[in-house]
Amino acid sequence: MSDAVDQHNGRTGFASRLLGSVGGALLRGTSALLFGVRLWLAVCLALYVAFWLELDNAFWAGTSAALVCQPRLGASLRKAWFRMIGTVVGAAAIVLLTAAFPQDRLAFLVGLTLWVALSAFAATQLRNFAAYAAALAGYTAAIIAGDQLGATGGPDGNAFMLAVTRVAEIGIGIVSAGIVLAGTDLGAAPRRLAELLGKLAADIENGLMAALRPGPPSFLETQELRRDLIRRVTALDPAIDEAVGESWKLRQHWPVLQGAVDGLMVALAAWRTVSVRLASLGRDAALHETGRIMQRLSVSPMRRLMETPAATPSARLLADQTARALAGLGQARNAIAKLAGDRSRRPLPGAALGWPRPDPLPALVEAMRAFAAVGAMAVFWIVSEWPSGALAMTWTAIASALFAARPDEGYGLAVSFTLGNFLAAVGAAIVTFGVLPNVETFEGFALVLALYLVPVGTLMVQSWQSAMFAPMAGNFLPLLSPTNRMTYDIAQFYNSALAIIVGCGVAAIAFRLLPPLSPKLRIGRLMSSTLRDLRRLAIEHPLPWSRREWERRMQSRRSAMPDAAHPTERSQLGAALSVGLSIFRLRRLTPGLRLETELGVALQAFAHGSAAIAIACFERLDLRLAACGTCDAALALDARSQILVITDALNEYAAFFEIGS
Repeated sequence: MSDAVDQHNGRTGFASRLLGSVGGALLRGTSALLFGVRLWLAVCLALYVAFWLELDNAFWAGTSAALVCQPRLGASLRKAWFRMIGTVVGAAAIVLLTAAFPQDRLAFLVGLTLWVALSAFAATQLRNFAAYAAALAGYTAAIIAGDQLGATGGPDGNAFMLAVTRVAEIGIGIVSAGIVLAGTDLGAAPRRLAELLGKLAADIENGLMAALRPGPPSFLETQELRRDLIRRVTALDPAIDEAVGESWKLRQHWPVLQGAVDGLMVALAAWRTVSVRLASLGRDAALHETGRIMQRLSVSPMRRLMETPAATPSARLLADQTARALAGLGQARNAIAKLAGDRSRRPLPGAALGWPRPDPLPALVEAMRAFAAVGAMAVFWIVSEWPSGALAMTWTAIASALFAARPDEGYGLAVSFTLGNFLAAVGAAIVTFGVLPNVETFEGFALVLALYLVPVGTLMVQSWQSAMFAPMAGNFLPLLSPTNRMTYDIAQFYNSALAIIVGCGVAAIAFRLLPPLSPKLRIGRLMSSTLRDLRRLAIEHPLPWSRREWERRMQSRRSAMPDAAHPTERSQLGAALSVGLSIFRLRRLTPGLRLETELGVALQAFAHGSAAIAIACFERLDLRLAACGTCDAALALDARSQILVITDALNEYAAFFEIGS
């Protein structure tokens, strides 16, 4: 009888899972189809307005609408804003460049190539949509330049009017996409971000509390969990961009939202310090100390936890780090309250907007590649006198700048981009010569666009080969080049299509011939610069950074770590963050204890890179503090707890702290 019940329950469970899978697939398919329809509507609206205004290249309005459209409203609006910024900057740059070199073809082309390289550099240094705006500033200049260059690359002086027209066309596309998307999608980015922050804060707090309860999990058992949480926290930046894009009210609270990310990172670092300390204690001592902390948490507010008397340096460290972790989680909850519309809470300080990546060398490599690719295409164009050479150079600039921000994936993305443009050319050829000659009205033209854009937009939402479907949707109109009065020049079409594909192909070849810095080298440079900054922190007077700036520098390095980084290397960055914060704290405490000389000796040993000597010096300082009868007991205990943070880190990662000694 029980077997029959089990079989029935198994069949019921399988049926439920099957229905859930089918329902989820249908929901995702419907959502993707709706996005394809919105993409088509945005393009049609942009083209209608551009045709009505009788703009020269109306297809740029439709192209901008297609490129701005994203599956989520917040991402679309945020991308639109940065696309307009990048367009204006690029247009201004090409106008100034044309004015500077009106009759000098070589200087003009060299200046244009340098501008594209500078944009690739900025795109690599910045993040998210700011990186997109930097890349756009580079290839917008190339697009406008391509419209005014002759067969051998001489500017005709019409840059200003071309820039104004192009900005107007792109602005029409951006506004059209915004109207369609905002009118058909209510958006939920703030709610999604609040859910992500809430889940992360809860997971970190649960892990911290588990470490403080009787019989805590071992350090190794929680290490992988913390590493996964670090990856999830680092991935919050795009979600913040989307939320800010949907709600203008959240823009004034950007520091609070970014401060939530910093707070979660600080909480993770504090949790790690607690776990390391507990792992170094015996089981009985660990149970005793964690029991005291949990008892204090049950009767004392978090802000008073650090003021609670402690009997040992370990107890002081555990209390301080627990309070620090809870304060970081408080920053996340403050951001959640802002996302929910609570304006009663006083904002907590947050990170500065747009903190750049810490190592400029990878960006310099991307700039050199962009310069080489665009320059090589320009030389080929001039030597061969290819009529479509300017267009090929433009698309080399587009692919080189666009994928500079993702160096590890650049070659694959450039290949997919080229393939997508090839398929877009095939589709444009079929529509141009097989369908459009039989269409006379805009309504018919819009239906033809629907047959192409709706299915391609639907496929673009899928995770599989999205890098190929995106150019199929976004670059279809430049190939089609619709006008109020269509002309059907087969030779011109195939020359243009060939130029676009060749330009993208040259960029892909450049990514292969001039690869980015290897992940191993980038990781090594990040770790070396971290140690260099730590040693500066130990020996320089006055301190080179504030405590807040130190936290931001370390968060920036964590986010810049390549995906190939070993988990141990990420943990070493967490240890460096904690050691730096303890150095700040000791510098503040020792003047009141009159032990600046002893601390200076220990920090000098630390800066020289010998872990064993540094540990011995810090232990001597700890003994002086323990035997100091005239010292303030609370200050001495606080200093001793900070010494424990440093010596625990030195014992755990001695080889790392000795690099370059």
